[in-house]
Amino acid sequence: MRNRGEVFWEWADPTLHHRTHNETLSDGTYIDVQVRLSRTGKTQMFIGVYAAGGMALHEEAIESRPGESMTRALAWGVGRARRIATDTQPQFDRVVCSK
Repeated sequence: MRNRGEVFWEWADPTLHHRTHNETLSDGTYIDVQVRLSRTGKTQMFIGVYAAGGMALHEEAIESRPGESMTRALAWGVGRARRIATDTQPQFDRVVCSK
C-alpha cells in the first residue's frame, strides 16, 4: 500500500481525463506516473516513487509539458521515475515543479 504524500493530494483531480503507468521494480520499489489534460488543455504530470513498504521516496507534480501529448509525456515521466528509483544516491525529496 502506497502512502501518498502531500504533493499527490494537491495534484489529484479524478474528474480530469488521465492515463497512468504503474510498475514494481525488481527491488520492490513502486513507480506511479500519471498524466492528464488540465481544464485549459495543458498536459500535466505526477511522478511518484515509493519504497517496497509504501513510503513515499519522491513525489513530483509538473504543471505543464508544453507541446507534448499525454502519450509522449507519459513515456518521458516513466523514464524519469525509473532513473529516480535506481539512482545510487537518491535525493528522497518531494518536489513541486510549476511551469
